[in-house]
Amino acid sequence: MRHPMIVLLAFIVVCLAAGGLGGFITAESVRTWYPGIAKPSWTPPSWLFGPVWTLLYVMMAVAAWMVWRRVGFGTALGVFALQLALNTLWSFLFFGLKAPAIAAVEIVALWGSIVATIALFAAVDVVAAWLLAPYLLWVTFASALNIAIWKLNR
Repeated sequence: MRHPMIVLLAFIVVCLAAGGLGGFITAESVRTWYPGIAKPSWTPPSWLFGPVWTLLYVMMAVAAWMVWRRVGFGTALGVFALQLALNTLWSFLFFGLKAPAIAAVEIVALWGSIVATIALFAAVDVVAAWLLAPYLLWVTFASALNIAIWKLNR
């Protein structure tokens, strides 16, 4: 599996699979629990999350692939894998367990792992690091939204 396009496809599949698992975890709660809880007025419409996350996962995959092409598998991609796991865990905590307070704590760890990934990627490929900037911005926004939902529903 050393052919670059096969590895790129593998990164895309892994990232979209993480998103798909998160989507599977959230599906029932998005229909039942989430519409009934209090949310701030600046909450985006539900239909926006799918397209945004799909684009972000593809950008994450391309960034990881760019790093792989330069240095192979190592610390940078290990931290990338950690943040991807934390990303999926957040969906389980917030939507699966319906626990915004616990998810708010976890999303801070996710945010930190994204910052660490960007720093490690920047040392290898600046463009790869910049490809993660929209993801960091979205998770920053999601963090604020998570905390606001937690406070509104205590």
